[in-house]
Amino acid sequence: MSSNETPVVQRFQNRSDAFWSGIRDAAGAPAMVLFAGMVGFGAMGHTHGFDPWVTGLTSLLMFALPGQVVMLEMLISGSSWLAIGFAVTLTSTRFITMVVTLFPQLHRRDRNPFLYLWVHLLAMTAWAMSMREFPRIVRHHRLSYFIGIALPCWLISMPGTVLGYLVAGSVPAAVTLGLVFINPLFFLLTFTEVKPWGNRLAIGLGCVFGPIFFLLDPDSSLLLTGLVAGTLAYVVDRRWLRPRPVEVQP
Repeated sequence: MSSNETPVVQRFQNRSDAFWSGIRDAAGAPAMVLFAGMVGFGAMGHTHGFDPWVTGLTSLLMFALPGQVVMLEMLISGSSWLAIGFAVTLTSTRFITMVVTLFPQLHRRDRNPFLYLWVHLLAMTAWAMSMREFPRIVRHHRLSYFIGIALPCWLISMPGTVLGYLVAGSVPAAVTLGLVFINPLFFLLTFTEVKPWGNRLAIGLGCVFGPIFFLLDPDSSLLLTGLVAGTLAYVVDRRWLRPRPVEVQP
């Protein structure tokens, strides 16, 4: 084991212990941040005249705040369902990289068809915290810990949305819009604690390239920023930052 690797220890006695530890970790900032984001979305639904139950069920069934906001905006503008489906799918492509980086770290026994049920709980908060904690958790406890983090965040999504819908008239529009952006801000701060320097470099490069690409082309700036910053960070990490494996002489 190299000096840069985090030792994996038996943090939990069993899967139940790992699950309840995840619950405790989610009960603080992660759940509060996601709840605040859903409150902001609920207020947006009220402002634009959507039914409270439709707005709430959107959070429960989609559980993807950027996609929910895109769907809401496109419904307001009268876009076709085909265009809405394509746009929401495009905003949700981040889940591809989240899945392929997180779930291969699970124990082989946990990578079964039931994983399709748990993948619905995946969100930025649960993913970022799991990526940070998994290196310190043995493989057969990782899924239980992930469920413990993700489940309460999902369960409070609909109450948070309904609450935002109900208080929308008494809260300034700027405040409700700001609540929507608390979730990605928490993700950003959490992800900076993930060990590999390539992650931090990607965030830093994104902050640099984001405003530049926005000035050049606002419509594609987000996609270009992620593509360029992520690619550069990967190349720099592979060539210069990542420790080279030590060859063992026979």
